[in-house]
Order: sequence, then C-alpha cells, then structure tokens
Amino acid sequence: MNAVSDYKCGYVALVGRPNAGKSTLLNAWVGQKVAIVSPKPQTTRSNQLGVLTTDKWQVVFVDAPGMLRAKHALDRVLVASAQQALVEADVVLWVADVSRMPAAEDERLAELVRSRIGNRRLLLVLNKADHLRAHRVLPNTDAYRALAPEAEWMLVSALRGDNLDRVLARIVELLPVGPQLFPDEQITDKHLRVLAGELVREAALYSLHEEVPHGLAVVVEEYDESDPALVRIEAMVYVDNDRHKGIVIGQGGSMLKVIGSRARKEIEELVERQVFLGLRVKVRDGWRTDEREVARMGYGDARELRSGDGDF
Repeated sequence: MNAVSDYKCGYVALVGRPNAGKSTLLNAWVGQKVAIVSPKPQTTRSNQLGVLTTDKWQVVFVDAPGMLRAKHALDRVLVASAQQALVEADVVLWVADVSRMPAAEDERLAELVRSRIGNRRLLLVLNKADHLRAHRVLPNTDAYRALAPEAEWMLVSALRGDNLDRVLARIVELLPVGPQLFPDEQITDKHLRVLAGELVREAALYSLHEEVPHGLAVVVEEYDESDPALVRIEAMVYVDNDRHKGIVIGQGGSMLKVIGSRARKEIEELVERQVFLGLRVKVRDGWRTDEREVARMGYGDARELRSGDGDF
C-alpha cells in the first residue's frame, strides 16, 4: 500500500443513461472485464468497482446502473445505487451516447447531476464517437454541452480507445491527495462467485429475446474451487413467468446450452482454470416488483430506501 505524502486517490463515478457505454469504458481503463456488457438496457444492476493503481495514484471507478424511470422495486434500487455513486464521488463522469441527440431523460439527468455533486468536478464524456456521423458532430456535441455548460467535455470511443488516455489523465489531475484505498493487485471489490453469476447473466443477455432479460436474474448457489484444476459452479437462473422459462431453456435445452457454453468460456478466462457450470431455470413470478425478492436476488433492499431515493 502506497502512503507517500503527495499520493492521489479517489472515487470516480460513471453515470449516464442505459447503454451509454459506461461498463465498456470501465473495462477498458482497468484492462480486464470487471463489469458485464451487452447491447440491452439494465445490463448493470449494481455499482461495479474497478480499481486502477500506479505508484503515484489510484483511481477507484464506480460504474453505476443506467438512470431510468423507475417502474418497480428493482428500478428504484438501480436508480438509488446510481444516486449514491454520484453523491460519494470525488469526480463524476457523465457518460453520454453522442451518436444520438439528448432526450428528456438526459435533461433530467443533467438536473440531477447539478443538484447532487455540488462543487465536485464533472467531466462530460461523449462516448460512441465511432458511431457519430460527420454532419452530426456539431449539433450533437453542442446539444449535450448545453445541458452541462460548465463541465469539461471530450469525445471518446470506448470500443476504439479514442481519447481514453486523455480523459484518464484529466481524472488523475482532479483526484484529491489521499492514501491508497485498495491493495496494488486488487482490481474490483466483487468476489469471483458474484462475477461468475454476472457472466452467466451477460451470456443470457446476448442470447435471448428483447423482452426476456429484464426479468432475468442469476443466483450462484454453489461455488467450489477446492480442486486446483477445476471450479464447480451451480447457478439458478430466475425468470418472472413460465413463458420466459421455456424461452431460456429452449427446445431440448438448446438455449440453456448456448448460454452455459458462452458463460463457461468467460468464467474460465476469469479464474484461469477449467470450469464445470451447471445451470437450472426457475420461475419467480413478478420478482422485480417484490421488495423482498429484489433483495434476495442480490440487488439491495428497496424497503431501506429513504424518501426520494430511486426517483428519476
């Protein structure tokens, strides 16, 4: 642990609407997958930490769930998690999809950011520049800058790596002087058991129809790494109705095999060992609207939210 007097360390919150590319940015900076990614909204369901450490500074990135209108208990927990990251951060990165013009949700997010961060520094990170057509560069960037006129801004591409080093350098400049918070070798606060469950959910997000993933959760029931050559994992995939259960399983178990195969490869890369992955599917009717079930799935407790938390 570094304790030099001029060492810099702090929390950096990545906030934005769903599918803005926050998780892809986090993984790119950390250099390893610590947050799952997919083309579907609500991929990130909790604050994901990614830690980047040098001998002069440590950046603790917090990838927050995408900000969205809360329709049920799960949504309220996700929004409250993002709000918490916003309040606790030393630096805030508002990540926006610059390939699209701002919508009403972006205006609400701008208001929320202004009201929550006080004097802390805000960087407007205009992501997906690789999808931005030349004739839309000025209109789109001007529209986002108008929502945060005092913020520094930069065009980036998380996929191509455009300007990521420049944003990181500016983040480091803005960090407060303080002691290192995590050991040099630590890159996330998530246990392998939790990451394995997230990788199963990521595989499902890539493989399933649009309406299914929002009602899907994964709970790892057994994680056994006692064998130095093999990690054994048993996970339950929860869905919120019988029709979705049939879709997830597929004819003759075909879809579940696809999900399991993809997830197993990702988990093997993570743990650097062979993996046995057993998946089962169970219906938990309407779990997203039930505060107890939301907590049971590992997404926090909606009953503990204060008045106003989870509103967007």
